[in-house]
Amino acid sequence: MDFNLEYLLKWLDALVPDRERRDVADAVSRPDFGARIRLSRGYVHYRFTGPENGPVAVCVHGFSAPMIVWEKTAEALAAAGFRVLCFDLYGRGFSDRPRAVYNENLFDGELCELLDALAVKEPVHLLGLSMGGAISAIFTARHPERVRRLVLIAPAGTPVDVPFVAKLSSASIIGSLFMRLFGSLILEKGASQVFYRTAGVPEFMEKYKAQMEYKGFRRAILDTLMHFDLSDQAASYARVGRLPLPVLLVWGDRDTVVPYANHSMVRSLAPQAKFLSVEAVGHMPHFEKAETVNPAIVEFLTAGGEK
Repeated sequence: MDFNLEYLLKWLDALVPDRERRDVADAVSRPDFGARIRLSRGYVHYRFTGPENGPVAVCVHGFSAPMIVWEKTAEALAAAGFRVLCFDLYGRGFSDRPRAVYNENLFDGELCELLDALAVKEPVHLLGLSMGGAISAIFTARHPERVRRLVLIAPAGTPVDVPFVAKLSSASIIGSLFMRLFGSLILEKGASQVFYRTAGVPEFMEKYKAQMEYKGFRRAILDTLMHFDLSDQAASYARVGRLPLPVLLVWGDRDTVVPYANHSMVRSLAPQAKFLSVEAVGHMPHFEKAETVNPAIVEFLTAGGEK
C-alpha cells in the first residue's frame, strides 16, 4: 500500500488541531497590518516609515522572525530622515506562502520585484539580519548598482552547527510529519533563544507568534531549510568584498545562533567592513541594545554627509 502523507496529516489534524487555520489574506484586517503589494509569486506585506523624500533604507529580516525585528531600527532611521522600507519575506509574517522553492533565487527575486513595484529607482541602503544578511549579500553581489551601503547583522551563510531537529525536519516525509507535530513549539523556543537578555522577550514573542496561525508558515520554513544554504554563502560575501561599497558588520558577542566567531570569516571575505562588536547581547543586537547599535547604524549610513 502506498504511503499517503496527506491522509496521515488529516488524521493527525483530528487528534492534534493545527494552529495554521487561517488564510494569510485575512491578515489585512489586523490593526498592525501595513500594506501589501502583488508580485509574481504572491502578495508581499510591507511598511514604509519616515519622510517620503528621504533616502531609502531597506531592512531584510531573518529565517523565521518577520519584519517586527526591525521596529526599533526603523524608528531610529526614520527619525534621522530615512525612508525606511520593511517587508516580510515570502512564507513569513503576513506575506503570502507560495508553493515555491524557498532558495536564494526566490528571496533575491522578491526584493528586486518589490523595489521595482514600489518605484524605488535609486540605490538603497540595505540592512540584513541573519538569513536576511545572507540575502542582502546575495542581492548586493548580483545587483551592486542598486546598493549604496550595506549593513550586516550576524549574517548567516557562514558555518553553523545545524541542530539535529532541523536536520530531521529537512527530510521531506519525516520533516513534514515532524513539523506538523512539533514545528510550532520548536520555532517558538528557537525564536525566544535569540536573546541573551530577557527584557522585551514576551512582547516580541506575542508578535512573532501572530504569523503562525496562517496556513503555509511551517511549510515555508521547512522548504527554506531544505533549499537555502544557511552555512555557505562565501562566494557572495567575497563578491561584496571586491566592490567599492561601504559595509558595516555588527555582531553580539553572546550570539549562539550564528556564532560570534564567524565574524572573522566575513571580515576576511569583505575586508572593507567596519566591525561593531556588541557586548552581552545575543543574535539581535540592534533589538537588545538598540540604544547603542541603532545610533551606530545611523552614523554609518550618514558618514561623510551621505544619505
